[in-house]
Amino acid sequence: MTVGMINANPVVHERPERASHPHAADVLDPLDVFGGLSWCGASDTVRDIKDPEHPYSLEQLSVLSEESVSVDETLGRIQITFTPTVQHCSMATVIGLCLRLKLMQNFPPHFKVDIKVAPGSLANEESVG
Repeated sequence: MTVGMINANPVVHERPERASHPHAADVLDPLDVFGGLSWCGASDTVRDIKDPEHPYSLEQLSVLSEESVSVDETLGRIQITFTPTVQHCSMATVIGLCLRLKLMQNFPPHFKVDIKVAPGSLANEESVG
């Protein structure tokens, strides 16, 4: 057991294969944000972010899923709601910052980015976001 980890033995899920995602090139949708191509053509999006404490992606730890991403092109808004693996996750703020940075790097600056913690998933959820 690793000393100092809040969740030393997380449940790790298989990473599902993603089929090609055909749609209009100028329309951004949740799959583009989660795991498709980024707006600038890069293929590393939020599904590839590694957990700060483990060698697994946020997707593999079920911290993040395609369903946790929403996009409103009309309002220019991307929202991600993530679920930490434990209620006392000390890395929740770091995860939120990693998500925000990845979105800022891969999508146009006119998008407003909202990062939230799933309600009831973190003891101090009001301090993250």
